[in-house]
Amino acid sequence: MNIIKLNAIDSTNVYLKEKAINGNLNSYTIVVANHQTSGRGQRGTVWLSERGKNLTFSVLINFFNFKASNQFYLSMAVSLGLVKALAFFQKNTFCIKWPNDILAGKDKVAGILIENTIGGTFIKQSVIGIGLNVNQEKFDETLLNVTSLKNILGFEVATEELLLKVVTEIKYFVSYIENNNFGELKKQYLAQLYKFKTPTMFEDMEKHIFLGKIVDISDEGRLVVEIEGKKTGNYDLKEIKFADF
Repeated sequence: MNIIKLNAIDSTNVYLKEKAINGNLNSYTIVVANHQTSGRGQRGTVWLSERGKNLTFSVLINFFNFKASNQFYLSMAVSLGLVKALAFFQKNTFCIKWPNDILAGKDKVAGILIENTIGGTFIKQSVIGIGLNVNQEKFDETLLNVTSLKNILGFEVATEELLLKVVTEIKYFVSYIENNNFGELKKQYLAQLYKFKTPTMFEDMEKHIFLGKIVDISDEGRLVVEIEGKKTGNYDLKEIKFADF
């Protein structure tokens, strides 16, 4: 692994994408920042992190035969890598909230933002941005359902060792993609998915609250929800959310 360490940067994803354009970088080149001033998350959210307390980093992966239509499997692989790395500290505590937030109970400890470079129908390169709350103890009061490893475990975690552990686990699960073992990757993702096959309240775009049950994830990454025990609906990220968050 080639690790580039920065004291402060607006976004590790932006920095790594620019480096990749200007030169041939090997897979698993990592940019890690002590402080990130403009971190981004899903749905256009901002990732806030206390200086020097957490892990904010990006990982580059080059692909040679990865169809763009299968891109959600990369989200699965990265999510699983994070969960498995965190399970080293405490088993049966962490899970994946669709599509790729990492939870402890109902509290978020990590977020993922994946940006792909596509050529034709194939993904050529991916930059994976990860924000992981490690040793920060207090958060902005406007942020609900947020916690850190230190709050969960009761002790500080060495960030450099954790970084290597996370990337090693991500590399392991990305090998499922490289070996076209999508079925097993999806099976493991569903096994770690928050509220999988559990009756749950959801909210749609019209603010309608309804009871449903997650029964699958489509190949495109859409949430497949069984409604009223019979019909199913397929939902994209902006079309549905958990009503209890």
